[in-house]
Amino acid sequence: MSVSSKPTCRVVRPGGAYAGKQGLNYFEGIAAETVGSTGICMHLLTIPPGARAKAHLHASHETAIYAISGETHCWFGDMLEEHVIVREGEMFYIPAGVPHLPANLSDRPATAVIARTDPNEQESVVLLPDLERYVPR
Repeated sequence: MSVSSKPTCRVVRPGGAYAGKQGLNYFEGIAAETVGSTGICMHLLTIPPGARAKAHLHASHETAIYAISGETHCWFGDMLEEHVIVREGEMFYIPAGVPHLPANLSDRPATAVIARTDPNEQESVVLLPDLERYVPR
């Protein structure tokens, strides 16, 4: 008897973490690698106090973020000239191709649910080291 390749519903319990190219650790979640998704990924991210990601963009997918706890600063734009603070209970949208750099400037962890329109979370991450100098440490 052959095994069916028909998609099915799956429960994912975030457990293991992986190091993202952006310099932060993400908890495994919904992705092509974990459930075979074809158009979305979703995972948890906790940014420790004082930590920040590397400047980057996602070349071909959009990002939607829901802040569960804490607050995160995010610089964005061609030269990271724009700045926003995303607070607990708020949502934040990042269009495809927009450079950004999130950071936790507080003294407590900031946790968020992150969903992207690419099931392979790391494939379209483009690091932008030349932009790092525009965001103070």
